[in-house]
Amino acid sequence: MRIFWSFALSAGLAACAASQVPARNAGADTATLVGYHWQLREARDAQGRSQPGWILPAVPAAAGSSLAPRALQLDFDSERVAVARLCNSLSASYRLQGSALQVGPVRGTLMACPDAAAMALEQKVGQRLPQASGWSIVPPASGTAGTPVLTLTFADGGQWLLDGTPTDATRYGSAGERMFIEVAPERVSCSHPLIPQYQCLQVRSVEYDANGLKTRVGAWENWYGDIQGYTHQPGVRNVLRIQRYKARDVPADASAYVYVLDMTVESKLVR
Repeated sequence: MRIFWSFALSAGLAACAASQVPARNAGADTATLVGYHWQLREARDAQGRSQPGWILPAVPAAAGSSLAPRALQLDFDSERVAVARLCNSLSASYRLQGSALQVGPVRGTLMACPDAAAMALEQKVGQRLPQASGWSIVPPASGTAGTPVLTLTFADGGQWLLDGTPTDATRYGSAGERMFIEVAPERVSCSHPLIPQYQCLQVRSVEYDANGLKTRVGAWENWYGDIQGYTHQPGVRNVLRIQRYKARDVPADASAYVYVLDMTVESKLVR
C-alpha cells in the first residue's frame, strides 16, 4: 500500500485552484520544459544572494568513485511536476500562462529515509514549490554545447536556477516503446561476433493487463548488449520496465535500438 502526504500552506487556496488546471502550451519553451530534466544549481533570495541549504552535501557514490551530486531534480510533463533525487517521490500539478507559473499542493509517498538531511529538504521543497510565480528558459548560445537554464521565480522575489539535461525521449527523438522483461539470475555463455567468451543476460518478455496482472511470459532468449541504467547482480531475478528507442547514427555492427531502464518492477534473490 502506498501512503501519501501533502503540504498545507497559507497560500493553499490559490494553489489548489491552480492545481485543477493542466499546463497550457506556451510554444517552444514549453517543449523544452517537458523535454529536459532540471537539476537545481543555485537558490537565490530576492536580493540575488545565494541561499545555502538547498543542495545536499556530496557523498561518495561508491568506494573509489568521485563525489555524487545531490541536487534535487524537477521533471515536468504536460500536467504535473515531479521532484526527484531526494528520498520520497514528490509531485504537484501546475499551470502555465505565458511567463506565469502556478503550482498546486505537493504530495508525496510517505517513506522513512535514513538521510535526515534529505527528509528535511523534502519539507522545504514541498513548502517552497507552491510559492512559484514565474518561469523562463534561457537556451544555450547558438553553436555551443551548453545546456538550457530554467529560472523559477517565487512570490517573495527569490529564484531557483536549474540546469537542463535532455530526457531520453529528447535525445532519441521519440517517446520510445515501453517493454517489460524478466532477467534470469545468472548470465550464460553465448556466441558474440566481436567479443570472445561473452556472457549474455537471459531474458524473456512479460505482458500485463490493464489491472497490472501478468498475462503472458515469453521464451527465454539471449540478450546481447546493455540496458542503460541497469547493473546485473548474479543470483538476483528482476522484472524490468524498459524503454526502447531507435538509435541514431549506429555502426553497421551495432544494435539498431537503445534500451533504457525505467523501473524495477520485481526483484528476488534466488540463491
